[in-house]
Amino acid sequence: MTDLAHYRNIGIFAHVDAGKTTTTERILKLTGKIHKIGEVHDGAATTDFMEQEQERGITIQSAATTCFWKDYRFNIIDTPGHVDFTIEVYRSLKVLDGGIGVFCGSGGVEPQSETNWRYANDSEVARVIYINKLDRIGADFYRVVKQVEEVLGAVPLVMTLPIGTEDQFSGVVDILTRKAWIWDDSGDPMNYEIKDIPADMVADTEKWREKMIDQVADQFDDVMEKYLEGEEPDIDTIKRCIRKGTINLDFFPTFCGSSFKNKGVQLVLDGVIDYLPCPTEVKPQPEVDLEGNPTGTFAIVDENKPLRALAFKIMDDRFGALTFLRIYSGKLEKGTSVLNTFTGKTERIGRIVEMHADTRNELDSAQAGDIVAVLGMKNVQTGHTLCDPKYPATLEPMVFPDPVISLAISPKDKAASEKMGIALGKMIQEDPSFHVETDEDSGETILKGMGELHLDIKVDILRRTHGVDVIVGKPQVAYRETITKAVEDEYTHKKQSGGSGQYGKINYIIEPGEPGTGFVFESAVTGGNVPREYWPAVEKGFKSMLDKGVLAGFPCLDFKVILTDGGFHAVDSSAIAFEIAAKAAFRQSIPKAGPQLIEPIMKVDTFTPSDHVGDVIGDLNRRRGMIKSQDAGATGVRIKSDVPLSEMFGYIGDLRTMTSGRGQFSMEFSHYLPCPKNVSEEVIKEVNERNKKK
Repeated sequence: MTDLAHYRNIGIFAHVDAGKTTTTERILKLTGKIHKIGEVHDGAATTDFMEQEQERGITIQSAATTCFWKDYRFNIIDTPGHVDFTIEVYRSLKVLDGGIGVFCGSGGVEPQSETNWRYANDSEVARVIYINKLDRIGADFYRVVKQVEEVLGAVPLVMTLPIGTEDQFSGVVDILTRKAWIWDDSGDPMNYEIKDIPADMVADTEKWREKMIDQVADQFDDVMEKYLEGEEPDIDTIKRCIRKGTINLDFFPTFCGSSFKNKGVQLVLDGVIDYLPCPTEVKPQPEVDLEGNPTGTFAIVDENKPLRALAFKIMDDRFGALTFLRIYSGKLEKGTSVLNTFTGKTERIGRIVEMHADTRNELDSAQAGDIVAVLGMKNVQTGHTLCDPKYPATLEPMVFPDPVISLAISPKDKAASEKMGIALGKMIQEDPSFHVETDEDSGETILKGMGELHLDIKVDILRRTHGVDVIVGKPQVAYRETITKAVEDEYTHKKQSGGSGQYGKINYIIEPGEPGTGFVFESAVTGGNVPREYWPAVEKGFKSMLDKGVLAGFPCLDFKVILTDGGFHAVDSSAIAFEIAAKAAFRQSIPKAGPQLIEPIMKVDTFTPSDHVGDVIGDLNRRRGMIKSQDAGATGVRIKSDVPLSEMFGYIGDLRTMTSGRGQFSMEFSHYLPCPKNVSEEVIKEVNERNKKK
């Protein structure tokens, strides 16, 4: 068994196109895992193994691989950068101990980098920063360092400085050792020399070195005291300080290079070993009870403790379902049985494999700190905990956002219909942000996801991977309904039909809630007119009606029901009577409370070359967009805006036309806002027409 101090579980994350997958390829080459480098733009990158990834040149699902650098074992996950697949980043960060945040030297801190950084902060993952693509036109290392401070509110700890810029970029200065690493132009990452610092960079190096020591010396009191007395710490002491501060998230060691030109990656790998934590140095995972409340106990990283493992990804491939596990404590052995605390059932561990993208090595066992995949799990889903049946426990589960966009599909024939059901079942297991529903009235299958690209890829996978031919409808927006005014009302449910009857009377107030509160129920009944045991039935009745609003049948959000009074009958009252009363009360009162349609508003981040800014802003205004800010960078302008999702369909095509193919954008759900009257009327009319046809 490997010493856990020599383990590094790391993820590589960044904005789309910052060079994550290219960086992963270089790491695999340097560590001897692959012998020929595959390029993303040729569709040959190791971790982009899906057909859709190779064609589009983007990463869609996170890929896991294991490699060794200087006797240290790296379990690496290469994550997607595209906003529609942030769920992959979120669930990968949840099980990692450290990360490499890759930023583009010319693009800087881009929108998806911000989202991923936020996820990493939430998961308290220690990171090193790698500023890539310094060979590109407009690349500026110092500008990106400043952006990390201003945009992310993080403290970058500069470890290397670039030698030359753009096409003159030839290597980096290691501030710690005061040495220059210079690569030749052969493209071989091993063809480098370690020399003295170029004369024109000595002053700069000393300035940044002093700044670095100032930032890290206070990690240990004794080091700080000596430093204040004028004694500079030695290199090992500085490394010890940097390691402690990085694990505490006080600062982030920042490296630079160009992965594509094979310059600078070795120092990043050394930085991972020197500064990122091993599994025993991160906070242990909290355990929770079945309701999700913390129990105060933790999964300690130790192979001799009871088994605790979290399933963070399900992947279906030609050999069956693969369940990716992060083992937090204990040992996992082939042939043993484990308990899934979510389902309460035990599962037998068939084959354990160590993944390298889409190839694998068989293992007999795995231990705390490992990231492995298991074949043949029946009922395990993302976020489930597997544990020792004798010592059951649940790890903190994952929370996934609700989909904002839907699409209707129908199979072309009966044969496709059967295949489609099986294929969709597998796809739901793989991706928790992808939902499938059947419209009871029309019989259509509705796919729900995080964005147009997300659903586009899903339909593509259905057609090509699973061979299911489907007819696709146009995307639909996930509208919601709410109310605008408070209503005080009462409802009495009574029914007499021989024997005991049913009786339940409720007086209540329905009022608008704060945005984002969903449905809130409270009781202000005094004097026992509605006995306490019936309050949950009233709440249940109202809750059961939330799925279908009165305007167009969309789910209802953000309102509050206060039960103020009522009446009951000693014989005829029951929980079911009060539940029925609440359901009827909803139908009676919501139409009086000024019901209103609300629509999802997206946070849109658009990048455009400077000469097209006017066109892009004009177009966003036409889409009912609200411009929030404009930031001019070296290569163009970033425009942040809030735009209704319904206006964003087909935006990428229009943006490319306006900017001669150079514009880019990303969007994520922000909040719900009321629809303008004309939009609301149009949507309600459309829904009514659809219902008539059915």
